[in-house]
Parts: sequence; structure tokens; C-alpha cells
Amino acid sequence: MSHVETVSAFVEGAPPGELADVIADIKALAVSSPDIVSELTPAFEKYNEEQLVTVKLPGSSQPLIELCLRSRNAGTSVRKVLRELRILTEHQKASAVQSHVVEGAQADLVKSTLKSLGTYVKEHFPNASFGAYPIESDSKVAIIIVANKYSPNNFWNGRWRSLYVFDPASGSLEGFIKVDVHYYEDGNVRLLTNKPVTASISSATGAGIAKEISATEKKYQEELNRSFVSLSEGAFKGLRRQLPVTRQKIEWDKVTSYRLGHDIGGGSSKR
Repeated sequence: MSHVETVSAFVEGAPPGELADVIADIKALAVSSPDIVSELTPAFEKYNEEQLVTVKLPGSSQPLIELCLRSRNAGTSVRKVLRELRILTEHQKASAVQSHVVEGAQADLVKSTLKSLGTYVKEHFPNASFGAYPIESDSKVAIIIVANKYSPNNFWNGRWRSLYVFDPASGSLEGFIKVDVHYYEDGNVRLLTNKPVTASISSATGAGIAKEISATEKKYQEELNRSFVSLSEGAFKGLRRQLPVTRQKIEWDKVTSYRLGHDIGGGSSKR
């Protein structure tokens, strides 16, 4: 594996909100190869695509999802639906922005989905970007939700990604929900999930699509909550002893007065 391939893996695996930190580390570690970042454009593009990176358009306060979905995500490109843009890969800024009118066979369904989806997203996410786009020659609709929550001062960052493809002809909804959370205070713990979704919608309307997505994501959130409780009470609890052998918490402000082997050992230490 070449050094570019190795470093590209670092870029592609960067946790949510931490790409700039990864780039800074790469530059610091590769001082003998100052131009290495310029060779990482394919890795940046793949990262933006896989992570459904959001960017703010010039003059707009609302982040827009980077419309660079390829066949493995949504069956075809959805790049030229609402806006066509290029992402400056390293700094994740938009350029060459162009407006597009939603038209075609699924235009009404896209608009109604956006309206219903907007109500759901505002109710359940503190801050999220979402979109609905006609794909595959206007025969299907792709629906995307991306929610980022960064809290570097508390040593954690997270991203929720969900992408669905709705087929009006069959009423099928297929896609995935991905959650990526990184916690790094005095350690390094990362949660990565990938939940496949398959559902059938009898009402091929925006309201029907949003209702199914809402039910699906609520169910998955409840599954995650149960898993967190199970981990907390099970595997994580077994990783460390909550109390010392005395079954009492140490008073750290008085630790200098303890007689090691006697006070901490509960007075049973042997001389």
C-alpha cells in the first residue's frame, strides 16, 4: 500500500466534524511530503459523498446536503435536481452554485415530500438538513436526512444519516440509517451503525412517505436506546470497578492523609 493510500484511509475514516483535525495531523506527520494533501482529492471526494456532507450556500444560513450520491447510494446521480454545486474538497465549501427548478413526473411528489418531511425533521432533530430528489429518469424519489451535532468542548461529535429511495410504482421504500458518534475524552470510543430499511407504503404521497420514515426512525432510535442501556449495565460496567476493594469511594481531597496499605486497604494489610 502506497503512502497516499495509507493517508487516504485516514481521511475517509475521519469522525464527524473532525476532518480538519485529521488534515492538520496529516500535515504535521508528513512534513517531508508537504504536497501530500494535494494528492488526496479522491479521498476528500469519497468522504464528502459517503458522509453526505452538508455545506452552506453563499448568502444562505441553511446547510445543504452535498448532492454527490452515486449508484451505490441512490441508484443514480441526484446532482442536478435542486442545485448543482461543487465542493472544494479539503475545506468543504460550495462553489459554482446554480439554481434548478423541480420538474418532471415526480415534481409534485417531491414538493409534498419536502413539506411533510420538513415538519418531521423540525420536530425530531435540533438541527438537520434534508432533501427529496427525483432520480432514475424521474421514476423514483430519493429522500435524505443529515443531522450533525458537534461538541468538541465536551470531547464528542456525532452524525445521523438516513437515505431512502421510494418507488411510486411499487410503493417500496428502501435505504439505510447510519449513526456515527465519536467520544474521545481520555480515550477513544466510536459508535458506527448501519441499519438497512425496507418498507411498503400504500399511500404514494409526501405525507405517507414522511409518516413511514418517522415510524421507522423512531423505532430505530428506541432500539439504540435499549442497546445503550444494555451496554452501560453490561459490557461497559464490566470494564472497570466502580468502587475500590473497600466498597467505599476515595475522598480525593484527603488522599495525602491516607496510609497506603492500611486506610485504603481497610486496615487489613499485613506488615
